Amino acid sequence: MSDAILVLNAGSSSVKFALYPVDGAWTTGVIFRGQVEGIGHAPRMHAWRPDGTTLCTALAAGADRFGHAEAIAVLLDWIKSNIEDYRLIGAGHRVVHGGENYAAPVLIDEKVIRTLEGLIPLARLHEPYELAAILAFAKLNPGMPQVACFDTAFHRSQPPVAQLYALPREFTTAGVKRYGFHGLSYEYIAMVLPAYLGAGADGRIVVAHLGNGASMCAMRGRKSVATTMGFTALEGLMMGTRSGALDPGVLLYLIQEKGMSPQQVNDLLYNRSGLLGVSGISHDMRALLASADPHAREAVELFVYRVVRELGSLAAALGGLDALVFTGGIGEHAAEIRARVCEQSQWLGVELDAGANDRGMACITRSGAHASAWVIPTNEEIVIARQACRILAPRPRRRETAAAAPQ
Repeated sequence: MSDAILVLNAGSSSVKFALYPVDGAWTTGVIFRGQVEGIGHAPRMHAWRPDGTTLCTALAAGADRFGHAEAIAVLLDWIKSNIEDYRLIGAGHRVVHGGENYAAPVLIDEKVIRTLEGLIPLARLHEPYELAAILAFAKLNPGMPQVACFDTAFHRSQPPVAQLYALPREFTTAGVKRYGFHGLSYEYIAMVLPAYLGAGADGRIVVAHLGNGASMCAMRGRKSVATTMGFTALEGLMMGTRSGALDPGVLLYLIQEKGMSPQQVNDLLYNRSGLLGVSGISHDMRALLASADPHAREAVELFVYRVVRELGSLAAALGGLDALVFTGGIGEHAAEIRARVCEQSQWLGVELDAGANDRGMACITRSGAHASAWVIPTNEEIVIARQACRILAPRPRRRETAAAAPQ
């Protein structure tokens, strides 16, 4: 029987999961993946093998009582009953906010849990549910180790000036600074860049993680130099339902002149803005691209404008641009968005190859372009699995290479 690590990514209404084998302090191909979705209203569990073979599709009873604890219980019971060749040795969790405390993955204990509870106000859309999954797993498997893997950790390499806000020092000292997010995705891209760019992987790279949550990251030497998100996951690009960067005076106006409560402003910025707010139709880029409604077209135009504008800012932080990488749901699948961004970035040396882009090729710029553009699928879960392996199975491990993108 071989050892395995369970990767968990808990959201407000779902728990995504994957099981990875352990080989020393290393892991490669996934054994299976899936999700428990519809938590709180119509729970259902799905699991499938890497080749797409379905392992499980089942309803979970008692929707009105079904929370994250029940989701973890159903998942663990299913693993024990159906996966006989592997022994679970621990879990790795995606945790969105690690604050100033964590620049690397950490073994979870009571102190870590208390620290994460204190960070909930900075990541209300994510942290409470991630903590719920951690606590549920601990209750069902007392003594089995868990590892927290942080979306903020990758950006701790940024220079101090890139992490500051122009506020009095007392607020900076209290932790009000730019943290950045989507770090697990950026870490994966950094890991596999040599397989695509060769020696150019250590150059001036901007990665655009575009999805329902969206951000961009400037890398040099495959380390984060600057990013669009800041203190919370609200800053920067326009997103599916989030506003992105906003004049703070707008918030004062909404509170002081429109009489909105902090809770109402919170709901506005997180749930009713972005693509949904501008279009009045949908937060889904696919629906907006297919729509003839002028508000849908304007929402798409604004999304592209914000990406292009931030690209210029990040290129300035790098002192130039050698390559642009698209990843995330929109970045990987929306050829029209990639085309618009590249066409509006010709001044940076990006020369789109429309045919390669339409065919979904890895490189989507013309040969000889000053700055190349790439489409690289991300894989946050394998980053979590490998980080957890290094802590839970600290035996001599194979030398890491990026000769090929992991599955």
